[in-house]
Amino acid sequence: MSTDTPAPDAPSPAAPETATSAASAADRYLAVQRSDEFVGLRRALRGFVFPMTVAFFLWYALYVILSAYARDFMGTRLFGSHINVALVFGLLQFVSTFLIAWLYSRFADRRLDPVADRIRTEIGEVTHEHGPRG
Repeated sequence: MSTDTPAPDAPSPAAPETATSAASAADRYLAVQRSDEFVGLRRALRGFVFPMTVAFFLWYALYVILSAYARDFMGTRLFGSHINVALVFGLLQFVSTFLIAWLYSRFADRRLDPVADRIRTEIGEVTHEHGPRG
């Protein structure tokens, strides 16, 4: 039994072509990334995600702050002997999470997915046209 590392194989004749096609694929992806359509797609995504994230964190921070510093208010009974403001606010955290997920799904279906599909189709056509021949 030997511990010698085997010598590397000689580079195949296709290696330079593969490197060239990888470089051209990278160039195509960079071109897409710089395109107005992709920039608009990212802007639309950020236009939804950032405000919604800030709104959710503010809503959650309100819940935490009220729980810590407005204990009398959060302990106010609303229904029966066990349903108080804190419990309702806590449950509304789950409701708001699902609402945001549903809104994002609708937003993505209408505004993001059609553009992403168009970009994906264009990349696929270019990749298949200029991809490695085999």
